[in-house]
Amino acid sequence: MDIPCFPDFVPLSLALRQDMHPRLSLTPDGVSEYTFADLFLFRRRYHYRVSWVRDKTFVLSGIQPERGAAFCDPAAPNEGRRFFCTPCASPGRGVLEELFRTHDYWKGISDSVLSPEREHLEDWGLSFTEDRDNFDYLYLRSDLAELSGKRFHKKKNLVNAFNNAYPRHEMRPLTGENAADALAVLEAWHEGKSDEGDYAASRESLERFDALAQKGALFYVDGVPAAYCLGETIGRGRIFAIHFEKALERYKGIYQYVNQAFAASLPRYITFINREQDLGDEGLRQAKMTYRPAGFVRKFVGRRVDKTAAEPGAAL
Repeated sequence: MDIPCFPDFVPLSLALRQDMHPRLSLTPDGVSEYTFADLFLFRRRYHYRVSWVRDKTFVLSGIQPERGAAFCDPAAPNEGRRFFCTPCASPGRGVLEELFRTHDYWKGISDSVLSPEREHLEDWGLSFTEDRDNFDYLYLRSDLAELSGKRFHKKKNLVNAFNNAYPRHEMRPLTGENAADALAVLEAWHEGKSDEGDYAASRESLERFDALAQKGALFYVDGVPAAYCLGETIGRGRIFAIHFEKALERYKGIYQYVNQAFAASLPRYITFINREQDLGDEGLRQAKMTYRPAGFVRKFVGRRVDKTAAEPGAAL
């Protein structure tokens, strides 16, 4: 393994995929951030470095972006502070003591990591709070594919309107060979936007499509690229996470169509679709709720309550 054992860290790089991807794909919760592709694509934003606690978990060290940085969590109190993540398991008390000496908080703790040891960790002096802004939204694949019943009446009408207005549309698998068409959609989507959002990560995901082994679909209207989505299977093969979805809004109803058509194209062994978090954006939260999530991938933040927190930016 090219990843050093704790307490040593190295920057997260593409060369580490062979070590990280197999283990991360076995985590049961289906946390959207804990795939190698997602971590790699946002490595610069969060300044990720990685270590390994033998037979337990990777440890990711990062820094929360400052206010005003693209996709900064609106929750605000953590901006500029150093955090750590343990995607696979709790790393043990000795490692946690070391991490809390140099980090401000423990981020993105999933249920499977926290539940077995929560009481013990709280007795030791940690407190845990739900991080609702970073909960992932889980939808039944069958709900999004079928849009049946009154709950989805408005969504189904928009899909039907799109199909009627643009009868010459088609969906094709997204591959490394046609990724240039998806890049054309991304550039058109990005044109005129003042906020960079996830543009840089979206672009690199297409430029490194084959290396990151993602899956997705391209959508054409009258032979012209009009939308794409891509992601990957997580949660031990039962969840598909949508990491990026871009469309040209001049085609009314295209986002609803892409959502429905791609869900319908996924194999039936995929039970859930993970459409990631709302980051505390009320408009995005309302939009995600209109699709009637079947549940959430909960995440927690852990902090020491018996010691002064580490100073922001403390060195490893």
